[in-house]
Amino acid sequence: MLGCERVLRATRSEMNLLNTTTNLLLIIFGFGVLIFVHELGHFLAAKWAGIRTEVFAIGMGQAIISWRRGIGLVWGSTRGRVVAKTGKAPDDLGGEELARYGLGETEYSLRWLPIGGFVKMLGQEDINPNAVSADPRSYNVCPIGKRMVVVSAGVVANVLLAVGLFIVAFMIGVRSEAPVVGEVARSMPAGTTAAIDATDPGAESIGLKPGDRITYIEGEPVETFADIRIAAAMAKPGQTLKFTVQRAGASAPLEFLLTPEKDPGTGLLGIGIYPAQSSTLLADDDGRLTEWLVELGLFDAGVRPGMRLVSAGGQRIETYEQFQEVVRQSGGRPVSTAWTASGDGLDFVDQALVRTDVDVTPIFQILRYATAIPGVEQNIETGLFGLTPLVKIVAVVGGRNKPNQKVLEPDDVILRAGAVDGPRMAGLKAELATHKSGEIDLLLLRDGARLPVKARVDRKGRLNIHIDWAWELPLIAQPMDRLRTAPGPDGQTTVQPTPVADWFLFGRTRIDAVNDTPVSDWASFRQALRTETRSALNSGAAATVTLTITHPTPNAERETIDLVLAAKQVAALHDLSWRSELPGSAFEPIYTTLSAGGNPVRAVTMGFTQTHKFIVMTYLTLDRLLRGSIGVEQLHGPVGIVHIGTRIADRGFTYLIFFLAIISVNLAVINFLPIPIVDGGLFLFLVYEKLKGRAPSPAFQNAATIVGLAFIATVLLVVTWNDLTRLLS
Repeated sequence: MLGCERVLRATRSEMNLLNTTTNLLLIIFGFGVLIFVHELGHFLAAKWAGIRTEVFAIGMGQAIISWRRGIGLVWGSTRGRVVAKTGKAPDDLGGEELARYGLGETEYSLRWLPIGGFVKMLGQEDINPNAVSADPRSYNVCPIGKRMVVVSAGVVANVLLAVGLFIVAFMIGVRSEAPVVGEVARSMPAGTTAAIDATDPGAESIGLKPGDRITYIEGEPVETFADIRIAAAMAKPGQTLKFTVQRAGASAPLEFLLTPEKDPGTGLLGIGIYPAQSSTLLADDDGRLTEWLVELGLFDAGVRPGMRLVSAGGQRIETYEQFQEVVRQSGGRPVSTAWTASGDGLDFVDQALVRTDVDVTPIFQILRYATAIPGVEQNIETGLFGLTPLVKIVAVVGGRNKPNQKVLEPDDVILRAGAVDGPRMAGLKAELATHKSGEIDLLLLRDGARLPVKARVDRKGRLNIHIDWAWELPLIAQPMDRLRTAPGPDGQTTVQPTPVADWFLFGRTRIDAVNDTPVSDWASFRQALRTETRSALNSGAAATVTLTITHPTPNAERETIDLVLAAKQVAALHDLSWRSELPGSAFEPIYTTLSAGGNPVRAVTMGFTQTHKFIVMTYLTLDRLLRGSIGVEQLHGPVGIVHIGTRIADRGFTYLIFFLAIISVNLAVINFLPIPIVDGGLFLFLVYEKLKGRAPSPAFQNAATIVGLAFIATVLLVVTWNDLTRLLS
């Protein structure tokens, strides 16, 4: 079996390489089509206006191949062939003279740099405003109205292409993530905001719930989960949005007023929800899911990527959220599951059900800082009543050099960072921010021994590591003396002292026992607290338990202290449930299909609607960039777009068409911005000429062209740097 699995994975690796190469070629071809259509718009409009077109080029730089009537297809440029035949350069020959030699006036070429294209017209050069001509067929002699048509024709062509691509995609059907709520981040607005005037059973609790379907945002219909992400990301900073939600069991739609906040994971504004997942595991494109299944012990039981979870705890399962509900009700006991093969490439798996138990882990409290820590986006910890674990390194990542690869190791626990002893998660990030582009002294716990090291901190204040809480050690980080409560139905929060506020404990203190129950890790600590407070929960009373602790002092002094919990705190402790280590991200999303249902008229309507939507969205993105709610680091350049495009191509032909339609819209909008050197800037010059009766002076046009080139070059460098950073990190 293992030999077959190795062969299968090797075969998949070869197929992935082939798919990536094929997808890359498809994306490059697709971009070529977009550029071709854009330049074709200019070219046809120039022909219509009677302007002589000297070059029609796809790409920039030197020509790879070119074609001219009377010469045919040649390597490189046809220019040398024209000189050999006429004794003159093409630029020095009039149209009639070229015709006498049987030559066409336009050279069609494919060039080396696939970053654009151009149409060279007589009397018009973007980077040389002085290149005017007195020829009656020159651009500068042509009436202004016709020149406006020529300049804007490329943008119009891209918009029409986008409409056409959207129509084709909707006639076939585009499968997208459904606008159904899956996981909810308890620290984000979706997890902390109550519905407006909710009276239905199940609607009185705070926050969105898994299974909720978002139908409208600010009165606009929501069709896909991407619509939700876009609405949140495009919101103005501090803007509150009204979400209309359908919830099972509620007699009427619920409404939530949510103010998007910056998501630490994406850097964009969001509300803290993730798409609902099905019960089918993803295909394993890179081997990571298989490794995950091995770590969880599921692989040895026969569970493979692409298989479908059909039951858990004896209940039929159709979504990941249903599975998680069974886990939450498990009482901490392993959950029995049954899986079946559903997907290609699984012939070696017996089609009978695969049965195995899935382990569960306890959920702890979200601990919100009373005061936000400067420079740290995620001001929360996880633990119990102000106590939180130390920080553990899960993986060492980074760019090609990986400066900390030989210094830090997975499973290292951070005992001290710089001047902070027993740092909490947010405290570690804050301390790293003070060592940007330098080194920091760390004290690590590795294989039971303390190890001092020096680690490199990058310019963003990162060690380039993945971290988690060290749940397996009964050690605490610096205790939290005050916490901010979750927002109530009125949106208000309060700051309250924690039960450990007066203990004066050090970070790295060890918890040994709760009353007489030994503690070996955080799971046993939580369970011991629940066991020792069970009677208080049943009577609705407060509780006092005795903790035995060992201080992190040279003599390791032991002490007993009383943890006093109010009745509400006892109830909150017992409200904590369990989760599975098998995350929702391992399962395929629940999909919805955007389709015209074979109706061409509806497809046309949907095509125009989507085109308008993405035009507005592109302009909104620029606005939000200026407002600061979208960072420059979120922008993608050619490298990033190609990278995303290859992944989109993996999802099928209709996804590729839909993606290219979006890029065509973006190309149209960007090209029509009022920036010198692009179509929008040239159009602005024509408006000036129409109003003033004369074109802007060559000196002004030269200066504006230099500024435009510098701006475009700067943006291109920044976004390319972003793309490379993402790829190499």
